[in-house]
Amino acid sequence: MMRSLTASLLAALALAACSRTPVPAAETRAQDTRTFTAITPTLTATAGADLYQGTMDGIRGKAAYAIEVPANWNKQLIMYTHGYAGDGPELRVQTPSLRAYWLSLGYAWAASSYSSNYYDVQAGVEDTNALANSFSTLTGGKYAQPSKNIIMGFSMGGHVAAAAVEKETAQTAKNRTTYAAAMPACGVMDEEYEFQWLGDYTLVAAQLAGLGPKAFPQGTDTYKALLPDILNASFSSYSGTLWQENATQGTKLREIARNLTGGDRPVFNLGFRVASLQGAVLGTGGSDGTVTGILPRNIYGNATTTYRWTTGATPTSAEVAFNASILRVTPAQNPNPAVSGRVRYLPRVNGEVSVPVLTLHTTGDFYVPFKHQQLYRAAMTAAGNGDRLVQRAVRAAGHCEFTAAELVEGFNDLVKWEAGGAKPAGDDVTTPAVIADPNYGCKFTRGTRAGVDACPAN
Repeated sequence: MMRSLTASLLAALALAACSRTPVPAAETRAQDTRTFTAITPTLTATAGADLYQGTMDGIRGKAAYAIEVPANWNKQLIMYTHGYAGDGPELRVQTPSLRAYWLSLGYAWAASSYSSNYYDVQAGVEDTNALANSFSTLTGGKYAQPSKNIIMGFSMGGHVAAAAVEKETAQTAKNRTTYAAAMPACGVMDEEYEFQWLGDYTLVAAQLAGLGPKAFPQGTDTYKALLPDILNASFSSYSGTLWQENATQGTKLREIARNLTGGDRPVFNLGFRVASLQGAVLGTGGSDGTVTGILPRNIYGNATTTYRWTTGATPTSAEVAFNASILRVTPAQNPNPAVSGRVRYLPRVNGEVSVPVLTLHTTGDFYVPFKHQQLYRAAMTAAGNGDRLVQRAVRAAGHCEFTAAELVEGFNDLVKWEAGGAKPAGDDVTTPAVIADPNYGCKFTRGTRAGVDACPAN
């Protein structure tokens, strides 16, 4: 009888095993094959401060770090998150522009190189959190863990700072840290839109030149070979620091870009013409939608996008024809999947936060466009957190082109707010008529930039 029961049980287990859903194969990404070397910083300590620097374990290998603590430390730590550092093999700490100011107020600061380069925001979040958690250990026990952590970053580092205070990050990160406030500047505030924008612009520029691809991905080598002819179709000059679009295809390209990046606003035209920003955006053309190997699958899609260069209620016949002719791409299923034991490859910015956030963004930024702020506002509002967000527009054409006064004012207002003070003022980033006003951004712009109209005198 026992043998019969055992045989029946084995048969049942075998049948269950055959019907079980197969375990999915491990994700494969180009980023996982790359190796990097963390370079120990050689910074000089600020007078009256203790400086600690070296390397530590990160999510993808060794990461370099720096920590600086003033003699009058207020027990608070600012984690500085750097922007895109390219695709080279060396990992280096970047020092914050507000370093001296923070130390003078009694704040300690720390920064990680992250354990990889490329657009690896996962490494940025995990390694920054790990460094914050190791503050006391890395200072040799001289200093206790901070009573409060604040996070601030620029560009890709803005993405890191925004994602670091999200609910999903708190629930999924390998290295979990609590931040009291965040200040993402010129940041990627929507992890999908940035790569939608880059894909759209390069595709549109090629199509306006009559050189649009017929299949996706086109391939970067093929695209680069066509790029001179693409530029000649839309720009009458592209050899100096400012390019000049022509009156035909170039004007269409400019207006399509305006609509894709947040609508009519001051300094957009100047930002469109900045050679370094055009080069950065156009340099991404022909890619496969994996964010240079950060994702396992294509995230780009334009199946439902309507490209417009006019402002009428309905597209013109020329716009209808253009939209019918341009290549349509559908993103892969689940291109940015959840990852076991750590945050996603591109950590989500969902607006699910419980701390105050203050952002700065230039109106003319062509690389990380102003629309990021509009999408972030929508996400925060939808999550019921609109009151936790203050956004400020700065009248400048460059990417992260802020004056020290603008950064200091924003930081001071954020920490006062977080400490229980009144919510600071900000700008409306969503109402088209407000944003299109020629004086938009004057409220928080400190200093006039070359080529930008001065604000009216008070």
